[in-house]
Amino acid sequence: MQLKVRRWQAIVEEKLEEAGRPADESLRKAAIVAFVENPYAGRYVEDLSPMIEASPELGARMAARLRAAYGDHPILSYGKAGVVGLGGEQEHANALLTTASAEPLRKEIGGGKAWISSVTKIGGPGTVLDVPLASKDALYVRSLYNAMTLYFADGPLPDEIALVFAVSNRERLNARVGGLRLRDVQGKDGLV
Repeated sequence: MQLKVRRWQAIVEEKLEEAGRPADESLRKAAIVAFVENPYAGRYVEDLSPMIEASPELGARMAARLRAAYGDHPILSYGKAGVVGLGGEQEHANALLTTASAEPLRKEIGGGKAWISSVTKIGGPGTVLDVPLASKDALYVRSLYNAMTLYFADGPLPDEIALVFAVSNRERLNARVGGLRLRDVQGKDGLV
């Protein structure tokens, strides 16, 4: 199966202060969105393995575009998400966001031991999506728990899926709720 991308969208945001306190280093987040034609829109298909098998090539294209939009800034957290247009099923986004599709992201950013936080849902134009972000190397780093909120003004169409990879460069501004400290990350098992 060849997945057809109809449109790309890159979003970069930089937060300079929180609660009136300027940041010593800005919080930089970026996302790449691929609006993909849904080959199974409008019909039930039992076997979604062709989507899974096609997803690594799309994942590689998404990862390269995300890196280009984000630049050479460090990446400490990542996440992935999808919104399926009303003609499809939530399972269609899940099929395109398995580990197979995300491995190219890990390769592009130079590693990532932790599982990639993910969310999928059904929606259409006007959908708001919170892409979860967590440490790429140790899930127990609470200061890296975050989200990137995206708004899709004109998609996904009923026969599309909006797929997202997102990253960030640092802990939340003013993070102070405890947990595993970034400097104590071992990065061996994806948890600590």
